[in-house]
Amino acid sequence: MSDNGLIVLGLDPGTRVTGYGFVRERSGQVELVETGTIRTPVKKDMAVRLGVIFDRLQELIEKHAPAEAAIENVFVSKNPSSALKLGQARGACMAACATNGIPMGEYEPTKVKKNIVGVGNAPKSQVAFMVAHTLGEKKPDWPEDASDALAIAICHLNERRMRHLTGL
Repeated sequence: MSDNGLIVLGLDPGTRVTGYGFVRERSGQVELVETGTIRTPVKKDMAVRLGVIFDRLQELIEKHAPAEAAIENVFVSKNPSSALKLGQARGACMAACATNGIPMGEYEPTKVKKNIVGVGNAPKSQVAFMVAHTLGEKKPDWPEDASDALAIAICHLNERRMRHLTGL
């Protein structure tokens, strides 16, 4: 970590919309660097959509040079086709980070919610509120997927701090 702090990329993968969020931790304070979504052309085939996710993440990684990344783990879905597509989007995100040598943490959605809010079944609105509060944003206008990605990045920083304190 340099004097400029540690930049972490959080990812909430999806084949239609992938949320991303870059946060910087400097002297124990977390600040927003950039957040947004990558929207894929839904009428195109899956390979094209995954390519869009990969290429856009490459651009963002080049712009912000994160030291670490974090991604949401795939949850078990009732629809195997949906779970497979989500896994493919995760793969595109993970490949973009791997090709840039960025280590990646993986977190279950319930772990992220518990880390951010204190309970694993917190509603998305409560997670979004706590993310905005943590980042000092009064009235953020970012999309839900972007908020989720920021939550994953903040969770990663919190977990990283705990591992450092406990020596694990």
